[in-house]
Amino acid sequence: MKNESLSVKVYSELRRKILSNHLVSGVRLKEDYWATHLNVNRMAVREALNRLLGENLVVFGKKGGYFVKSLSPEDVKEIREVREIIELGALRLIFQKQDQKDIAILEEICDDFTTMFKREYFEGACEADVRFHEKMIELSGNARLKQIYQMSNIPLFHQKLGQTQVHMSDYEHTDEEHREIVAALKNKDLAKAEEMLKKHLLRGEMASLDL
Repeated sequence: MKNESLSVKVYSELRRKILSNHLVSGVRLKEDYWATHLNVNRMAVREALNRLLGENLVVFGKKGGYFVKSLSPEDVKEIREVREIIELGALRLIFQKQDQKDIAILEEICDDFTTMFKREYFEGACEADVRFHEKMIELSGNARLKQIYQMSNIPLFHQKLGQTQVHMSDYEHTDEEHREIVAALKNKDLAKAEEMLKKHLLRGEMASLDL
């Protein structure tokens, strides 16, 4: 496999793990570890890390090395605002289409999320969470909106991968809120769907600040 393809492989894997918060803020991304873990050469890892650096998902440490970027309270607030603008727009476009197949797809992702967190496979649950929001953007049918969302590299808010009651409560709330959004769409209640999405994003912001 060409080094360019290897670099894309590493980039896609690291980006996915960062956006789903499997790799949390401040974690160092060691070239040798990821080269071994993904069975690629270190040059491919370095190229991927530099691409992530350019996209502001990682930072270069004062003493060297790449680290997942930490989010300040202002970063978190701005992310919530951007997500609210983009995702509410997607929600309205989905509502206009009134396609029950779209609703069924979102329900299936909700089921995946529920299964993952009940089995305590938290990385999978976080990835299902990312997939729910990305699928909403995709189902809007607006290619430019999807492109803007992808280029924004918007991470999840919660970084709670533990098994304490607080962590489990976060997953339960996420599950309930996703399902309430979908139920409102199914019942053709746009106002309720918008209200639940805004509530969901605001709770995520507050939970992130409590970490």
